[in-house]
Amino acid sequence: MGVWQFYSSLLKLLKGISSIMKILILRFSSIGDIVLTTPVIRCLKKKFPNAEIHYATKKSFHSIIQHNPYISKVHLLNDSFMALVSELKKERFDYVIDLHHNQRTLILKLLLGVKSFSFDKLNFEKWLMVNFKINRLPDKHIVDRYLESCKSLGVENDGEGLDYFISKADDVDLKTLPEVFHHGYIGWVIGAKQNTKKFPAEKIADIINQLNYPVLLLGGKEDEAEGERIKKAIANHEVQITNVCGKFSLNQSASLVRQAKVVVTNDTGLMHIAAAFKKPIISIWGNTIPEFGMSPYFGNHQIPNSRFQITNLDCRPCSKLGYDSCPKGHFNCMNLYDEKLLAEKIKEMMAL
Repeated sequence: MGVWQFYSSLLKLLKGISSIMKILILRFSSIGDIVLTTPVIRCLKKKFPNAEIHYATKKSFHSIIQHNPYISKVHLLNDSFMALVSELKKERFDYVIDLHHNQRTLILKLLLGVKSFSFDKLNFEKWLMVNFKINRLPDKHIVDRYLESCKSLGVENDGEGLDYFISKADDVDLKTLPEVFHHGYIGWVIGAKQNTKKFPAEKIADIINQLNYPVLLLGGKEDEAEGERIKKAIANHEVQITNVCGKFSLNQSASLVRQAKVVVTNDTGLMHIAAAFKKPIISIWGNTIPEFGMSPYFGNHQIPNSRFQITNLDCRPCSKLGYDSCPKGHFNCMNLYDEKLLAEKIKEMMAL
């Protein structure tokens, strides 16, 4: 090959590299919200298979997306926002898909100076519902609202639901648990970021006492003591209950969710991870409501999914997020649940 041919080939190669489309997705927190963005990641990659899909999030949530095969590169927000801006500017993105849509992402988009798309957070509609119980919320899941943000790029929902990817190193071998768990168990997620999303420990124990299936209590380190209280309240000695709250990483907990037969859960991140694994889910709702658009999402898959909520309360929803304690003091959105009814639904799902 002559010198001219070499340089000509090199220029063509560099031109090809520079023409690769780069798309940045923004979602800084939290667990469930990030999992709910995964259909956008996948559908963008399907629409633009040769594009680079980048994702920016907080460093503490890196494990949620680090094994996602549709993502080319992850950018992490740690201590310095401007350090992240500097890093992102070097990438010269073609588009930014803002799935967080707050003041920080607004500033970031302005500093990057490229064409961007944002989803509608429905803050006014949520405010009306929380403060006046006026329901102007659309009958549309947040996943569909996320996908609408990039509709002008020709991206369509493939109906495959959520994704969650973990490494082989994070797969928990059930042989490390008592043998009874090797043949199917209930994964019960007892944690949540806000207390008003948490089903009370005494009610969990009352339900478990009515079951004859092994139960694995799941949550973070902050839920470990509550898990122990539940264990001590189990009078039915035929029930095998193991508390693994705080004993595993998030991705290891996800592995245990994936291997459960049925998942019982509060409105929290592991609920969406369970949906990503297409697990039958019984979700228990407190001060928040599924109408906010963040119920378990399965796409076009028909998965058993039962939502429990107390619907005849004039104080619910009291918040779009939650509180440390019930503002009214009675916590009726959780305390009025019929434990027997919940136990029967769990038995029904376990028998499928």
